[in-house]
Amino acid sequence: MDLRWVLVVGAAFLFLAVFLAGYALLMTRPNLEDRLRGSQPSKRKLDILAFLRRSEKVLKPLGEMVPRPPEEMTRQERRLTQAGIRRRDGTYLFNGIKIVTIIIVFLLCTLVEGIRSNVILLIALPVLLGAMIPDLVLSRMVQNRKNSLQRALPDALDLAVVSVEAGLGLDQSLVKIGQELRMVYPALSEEINLYSLEVNAGKKRTDALRNLGQRTDVDDLKSFAAMLIQTDRFGTSVAKSLRVFADTMRTKRRQRAEEHAAKMNVKMIPPLIFFIFPAIMIVVLGPAIIAITRQLLPGLTGTP
Repeated sequence: MDLRWVLVVGAAFLFLAVFLAGYALLMTRPNLEDRLRGSQPSKRKLDILAFLRRSEKVLKPLGEMVPRPPEEMTRQERRLTQAGIRRRDGTYLFNGIKIVTIIIVFLLCTLVEGIRSNVILLIALPVLLGAMIPDLVLSRMVQNRKNSLQRALPDALDLAVVSVEAGLGLDQSLVKIGQELRMVYPALSEEINLYSLEVNAGKKRTDALRNLGQRTDVDDLKSFAAMLIQTDRFGTSVAKSLRVFADTMRTKRRQRAEEHAAKMNVKMIPPLIFFIFPAIMIVVLGPAIIAITRQLLPGLTGTP
């Protein structure tokens, strides 16, 4: 067997052994209830989600080994918050995922002959892809959450108008909206509940609203927070301001839908050109090309 294959297989087994050993040392806990009863340990079914949650205890020390400047850690914390991940050790877990991704990509690259023969490419490609893939996934999660918040805001504003005009205060209306939208729009419900917790903890409403806009980084929510701050500052009617803003959000949602519908014609051009038109040309012109070839080629070559 080639020595390089032996090294690759050995590295793979070494990584798996270290990971499982760390998992076992950090997560093995005695079942005290079974020990007190003197019974045999209970058999538990394999739970993938539980395994992933426990694997965090292995990924966190790996992430803590990566030296990062404080401003970079703050930026990552903000991105994780925008993606809906609120954990104090979230940045360390994210860095640990990057390290594991680099190792996996390195093992995959060693299986390719062209990459394995080039040492620089074998080192640079895993580092580049391992650092880029988790960032791309996180960026996608952030964008999906922003789109979800943007779609949910018009419906939440309609509920806010009804609640305020029915006699509820603004804070009580937002609490009610967060409860009603929990099943349909969980992202917006979570952000509203965080706002309510900040207000109940003693923070000023204006500061809590600014935190809501900065935490989500959604332009519509920033405008919503600015509108409520101005309404509270100048003493205007909250119900009227909410109604006008709700009409504006519904109009913007309809305009966004029309914009996406108008873009569909342009987005359909690449699939038509590269996938549908070639198949149509083969089906339509294929038999004619075959017939012409059979009739003309013998005459051009002089064969009877």
